[in-house]
Amino acid sequence: MNASTPRIERVDVATYRIPTDLPESDGTLAWNSTTLVLVRLAAGGKTGIGYGYADTATAKLTHDTLAPLLDAQDAMAIGARWREMVAAVRNLGRPGICSMAISAVDAALWDLKAKLLGLPLATLLGMARPTISVYGSGGFTSYTIEQLQRQLGGWVEAGMRMVKMKVGREPDKDLGRVQAARHAIGDAASLFVDANGACTRKQALAMAEAFVECGVAWFEEPVSSDDLAGLRLLRDRAPPGMAISAGEYGYDVFYFRRMLEAQAVDVLQADATRCGGITGFMAVAALCDAFGIPLSSHCAPTLHLPLCCAAQQAIHLEYFHDHARIERMLFDGAPSPDKGRLAPDPGRPGLGIDFKEQDAQCYLVS
Repeated sequence: MNASTPRIERVDVATYRIPTDLPESDGTLAWNSTTLVLVRLAAGGKTGIGYGYADTATAKLTHDTLAPLLDAQDAMAIGARWREMVAAVRNLGRPGICSMAISAVDAALWDLKAKLLGLPLATLLGMARPTISVYGSGGFTSYTIEQLQRQLGGWVEAGMRMVKMKVGREPDKDLGRVQAARHAIGDAASLFVDANGACTRKQALAMAEAFVECGVAWFEEPVSSDDLAGLRLLRDRAPPGMAISAGEYGYDVFYFRRMLEAQAVDVLQADATRCGGITGFMAVAALCDAFGIPLSSHCAPTLHLPLCCAAQQAIHLEYFHDHARIERMLFDGAPSPDKGRLAPDPGRPGLGIDFKEQDAQCYLVS
């Protein structure tokens, strides 16, 4: 190794649990707090930040299994570090916790490399566009009609042209909730719905037909994302103008290839906090290039901003209420939408964020 090569000097892993501002639920899950796993890597006088929304088990695996692989290694050789991490978890189960741990470390490596080079991450990756459209995402099934309308309508008033709400927990109430959402956002904004895999195929088909009157343009995970035949059925039979999307539970590139080969979605989603970090996300972006399928990111808007500005097939990113709130609370430099778009800060290297240590201390778990 060249003596001038920046070597990784320190790996820090911490977990923070942040209460939600209101109880949150979707079609299949309910929660009142969100756990942030933070990874920091030091080399060459710079510190790279990576993170994911996971669990304390992810932090432990990162600390015990992945961190030792990084000690004194070349901070610039991200491909080598990624390959070594994937090899190290071979017998531990790659999907799930292992992939989320790799994702957080990989993001920190990319942030560190960009900072060492003095470049915004979007510039390092190669920008395809200077800004990216966002859609406001929330509309939880735990919200009252008034809370739902206030949130979605507020995003549209702030300039967003797309908003998304949760459905599927109480299907008999969903049409009324969707109608209320449409009333709040007006006719010009696009309305998306997300069932989080709560429906059977027949239920999802009936919901898709019912939602036509409200102009729903996006139906996310109408059935389980593992049901590729069901997603293909919905894609073939959904009303014209209604895109079927899925992919947030993809942990490796092979998952996404299977989904695309099955022609299961109109728009593929990927989450860099799950699919192998920035390295994994850009590999998914290359698959979308090859298949000619649009790409959208799932949650973690600050992390996905430079990636979606670099990915050729990216059409928008998810500005998820829970994560956007946490990132504004705990990261200096977390971006806020302007007229429904996000733009990387050209004056800030890497991801463009710094962790607010003191502000986060009260949420520290381990």
